[in-house]
Amino acid sequence: MNLTFSIIVPVYNRPKEIDELLFSLTQQNFEDAYEIIIVEDGSYYSAKEIVDKYTSDLNIKYYYKENSGAGMSRNFGMERATGNYFIILDSDVILPDTYLRSVKKALIQNFTDAFGGPDKAHESFTPLQKAINYSMTSFFTTGGIRGKNKSVGKFQPRSFNMGISKEAFNKTKGFNPYKVGEDIDLSFRLWGEGYETQLISDAYVYHKRRTSVKQFFKQTFSFGTARPELNRRFPNTKKITYWFPSVFILGIDVSLILALFGYWQFLLFYIVYFVVLFSDSLLQNKSIKVAHLSIITTLTQFYGYGLGFLKSFLFKSSE
Repeated sequence: MNLTFSIIVPVYNRPKEIDELLFSLTQQNFEDAYEIIIVEDGSYYSAKEIVDKYTSDLNIKYYYKENSGAGMSRNFGMERATGNYFIILDSDVILPDTYLRSVKKALIQNFTDAFGGPDKAHESFTPLQKAINYSMTSFFTTGGIRGKNKSVGKFQPRSFNMGISKEAFNKTKGFNPYKVGEDIDLSFRLWGEGYETQLISDAYVYHKRRTSVKQFFKQTFSFGTARPELNRRFPNTKKITYWFPSVFILGIDVSLILALFGYWQFLLFYIVYFVVLFSDSLLQNKSIKVAHLSIITTLTQFYGYGLGFLKSFLFKSSE
């Protein structure tokens, strides 16, 4: 199959980050021609000047449109793309120089109409960004569903690093206009149309994610609120594991209350868990500071997602 790639990147008020992404694209060890489509989603800090720096080195198309959210901006870009396979990236990622080569190799060996790739922490990331990356990708926090575990079942690509064929885009019409969970929604609709997805482990990106604990909490809270809605739209995709963060945080709260009355034994599970978490993060990141922060970011992730999940589930259930 003759694969021609179009890389779609929505950007909103992140000119510095798009600069880093575009520079990493100039470093690709990849000989095939491809295009890059930057969709400025109503930003007030324009990336146009940054994009213009790369027009002599990369085949870039730049579009400005009114703000409508990342999903609609990705659709906007795919509607104007000339390739037959679209690669969708967030503006806050950096690519290793093997990225495009890895994608092409995997699709030639096992073609699927959609794929997703994992993310890693770059050595230049701050300790907090490395800790957030650990919390989002570790087996001990997410069970490997974000790309580290090939045995988690059918892989659900995430929109910071995914691909979709032109045929599948035309069939599904791309992303629905949801602010959160639109990538998982698309995966479910792709499966419903008979298309397959796969994880391409070597097609990883360095994903910066959020730069403060408060921002990370808001992000994970949004993720949590999206899941019950996805369960309602696609009831056959429900899993008991989606309740884990909510049960986890309720367990912590109950254990702390019981400890006040002298029943501290219930906290032992959580103490052991966080010791294991600290040790694993230390082993992976070779930093005591990142390991300490990993406990904070994991708690933030569980409380954000767990509270968001409960709010969405209980609010809808009471209607």
